Amino acid sequence: MLNSKIEEIKIELSKVIVGQNEMIDALLIGLFTNGHILLEGVPGLAKTTTVKALADIINLNFKRVQFTPDLLPSDIIGAQIYDMKTGEFKIKKGPIFTNLLLADEINRAPAKVQSALLEVMQERQVTIAEDSFKVDSPFLVLATQNPIEQEGAYTLPEAQLDRFMFKIVVGYNTKEEEFEIAKRVTSTQNISLNKVLDKETLASIKEEISKVHIDEELEKYIVDIVCATREPKEYGLEEIADYIQFGASPRATIDMFKAVKAMAYIRGNDYVSPIDIALVVKAILRHRIILSYEAEAMQKTTDELIQKIMEKIDIP
Repeated sequence: MLNSKIEEIKIELSKVIVGQNEMIDALLIGLFTNGHILLEGVPGLAKTTTVKALADIINLNFKRVQFTPDLLPSDIIGAQIYDMKTGEFKIKKGPIFTNLLLADEINRAPAKVQSALLEVMQERQVTIAEDSFKVDSPFLVLATQNPIEQEGAYTLPEAQLDRFMFKIVVGYNTKEEEFEIAKRVTSTQNISLNKVLDKETLASIKEEISKVHIDEELEKYIVDIVCATREPKEYGLEEIADYIQFGASPRATIDMFKAVKAMAYIRGNDYVSPIDIALVVKAILRHRIILSYEAEAMQKTTDELIQKIMEKIDIP
């Protein structure tokens, strides 16, 4: 197994990133399963730095787009332009044609620009004028958003949120980690990152992950968890039924099947255990459950509701 490569990646990332293990595991799972990742957190928590470091360590093309209110869809996907020398129209491809696309502060751009990502996130292709172009594999959208600012921010529509495998809430570091960050930033030492992964090795890791065993009972358990977000009363969860307006989509089940295998692999196992499900369930479901007005009035969060579901459904 190529698990040693994962440890090498984490060692390289630890040169520039202190802590934030959940975010790093999520990025690796996204990379290994072609799942897009949404990182939410206040400014200054190294979200962008982590993504850039990951691109350096893995020999992949990387592009970054800073989302702003005046951004246009053509600034991301490209456009058809007129070549005065030849007298013909030609396609100028945008930054979306890459392996890792960092959509920084994605909620800063209006819906028209956000929707430019919808096609490529699902179909892995981009339509410019009358032509469609396939993007290179692997292709991964890593988006960041700031949850605290309201002015000049545009909430992502549910259809787009559903295309993200994970929504990771990035929190503050511990005191010890903060101390280490400050020491590193003020030191004069130059940090160089070694490349530890190429496309061929990445393909081999994906192949190994696909062979990770998951018991049928655990597969049914995953389906029960997702179905409980849609029909809580059927699972004896009357207490949360009024708080959920819409449950998770079938994409949540598909993503959970993929993510638990990758999580088991990252943890060094060749089989999925209930722990792997518990480690990814909130990140997969928190952005896919739409709360009712009653839940918002009671200040309930999707994480709380997911916790109730996990406590109620018996582990096989």
